[in-house]
Amino acid sequence: MRNFQLGFVAFFFIFTACCQDSSNSTLGLSNELVTPIDLSSYLSNRTDLSKKVDSVFNAMSPESRVAQLIMPAAGRLGHSEEHIKFLIDHNYIGGILLLNGTKEQFTDWVIEYNMRAKKMGQLPFLFSADAEPSLVNRKIIGSTLVKKANEVNSEEEVIELAALISNDLNAIGINYNFSPVVDLSANKTVGYRGFGTNPENIIPFSDAFIRQTQSQNIIATAKHFPGHGLVTGDTHKALQMIDGELKEVKYYPPLIENGVLSIMVGHLAVKNNAKYNTFDEPATTSKVIIKDLLRDSLGFKGLIVTDAMGMGGVTNVPDADVKAIAAGCDIILMPKDAEKAHQAILKKYTSDESFKRTVDESAKRVIRMKICLGLI
Repeated sequence: MRNFQLGFVAFFFIFTACCQDSSNSTLGLSNELVTPIDLSSYLSNRTDLSKKVDSVFNAMSPESRVAQLIMPAAGRLGHSEEHIKFLIDHNYIGGILLLNGTKEQFTDWVIEYNMRAKKMGQLPFLFSADAEPSLVNRKIIGSTLVKKANEVNSEEEVIELAALISNDLNAIGINYNFSPVVDLSANKTVGYRGFGTNPENIIPFSDAFIRQTQSQNIIATAKHFPGHGLVTGDTHKALQMIDGELKEVKYYPPLIENGVLSIMVGHLAVKNNAKYNTFDEPATTSKVIIKDLLRDSLGFKGLIVTDAMGMGGVTNVPDADVKAIAAGCDIILMPKDAEKAHQAILKKYTSDESFKRTVDESAKRVIRMKICLGLI
């Protein structure tokens, strides 16, 4: 009987030890499980994400890498369906701005264009829209009616309208919103499009819009850097000049600190500023503004996109697409000719090692964003 009891005790301890080993082993495995990659991962230092970016990038041709940097427009104010298909078939583009059309039409295009890209062995597209509260109901016919930005009175309202807009964008398949406008309201072109009627609302309202948008797996974009609200004219028509101090830059650091993933640079020149003079060129083609100020001084690590390159504020700049990339922009929005833009960037890419490194860095940022969106 005593031998039986001793045997039972021994069995009990062995069984317990085995259970503990099993439990510890399971715990060890669970600790090794990788947290899913999502949009909040973009600004992180995750090695698994960086490795995935490198893996995708290394498998791409120079033509495909350059294509990631080019985003033409489709829609009533953009290219025809046939021309967009031509650009896809020739691997010239990595994203598409859906500009002025219906919700149903845009939804069909997202499906069709992504399927076409997939058949060509290309990456899925970044699909963007100017879905600002003040513009979305005109830009996307059939979208949920929302207040204009300058009519909003509280952060709660901002969150509500950002959620409604994002719901529509997700239903369409748009993953990149060129909003919010962070400019002061004095300028007639942009004033009604942002929260700057009361300057104290710019940061909290913009931040609320950005947080809600990105929580719904859509890239938000603060614009128009370094500030369009205090110039007198319209960059759609001509280059506008900021004279002296960059008074609107102060609105960007808190948004960058809180994780905004994209910033749009406006066609704005700077004069009478010892540190950030652009010498009559727009900020979109200025290393001083993009690299020295936005990247290095403000520490922004997300996507930098140009304002539309067919606007009057930049059309007089020779080789503007190449210059914008060289200055540090990651995405050329609405180049006047996407095919020529691709060819010009590719030509310099294959002949200028410094420019090649710049392009590669931008392409990796775009790839990283596509991975974080769940597109890759």
